[in-house]
Amino acid sequence: MFYCGDVILILLPFTLINFAANLSGMTSIARTGIKEAQLLSEIAKRSFIESHGHSADPAEINTYVTEKYSLDVFKAELSDPNNIYHIIYKDDRPAGYSKIVFDTPYVNSQIKNIAKFERLYLLKEFYDLKLGSALFRFNIDLSKKNNQSGAWLFVWKENQRAVDFYKKNGFRIIGSHDFKISETYSNPNHQMFLEF
Repeated sequence: MFYCGDVILILLPFTLINFAANLSGMTSIARTGIKEAQLLSEIAKRSFIESHGHSADPAEINTYVTEKYSLDVFKAELSDPNNIYHIIYKDDRPAGYSKIVFDTPYVNSQIKNIAKFERLYLLKEFYDLKLGSALFRFNIDLSKKNNQSGAWLFVWKENQRAVDFYKKNGFRIIGSHDFKISETYSNPNHQMFLEF
């Protein structure tokens, strides 16, 4: 156990939990495994609908989350040790999640040891509690501890809140990508990069 200010880090086998005590309750971040696949599936579906649900026809969004965020999909992803998932909890309630993959350079990158921040989502009811910042900083620190030289991600161009968040934290736009929702609809995304 390590103590640093108001944060206590407890290292457990296959799990890293970050407890931060504050006046509004307890926040923790825990690595997820197969046993949390159902919970992760539920958080992923709900957070995607809350953040992207208005970006396409509701039927297309429903089909997308049903296919991409099913229990079987998460069981398979959690079985791959390259996929690193964490859930952030607020007062023991799941508030969001992240997925990172180390040593995953983007196309034409000269640097090979870069983390891909594939997902970082919060449930809407937990917005404005600084939980997104906590989960983001946690993933940055974890990436640095695993000898990553930077991080990259895709973010929906119309999610100005997220674009501004990443820019404020040092990311810069390096390209674009069409995020396919269905055969008939894609969301235009920025590709962003942060060098550590």
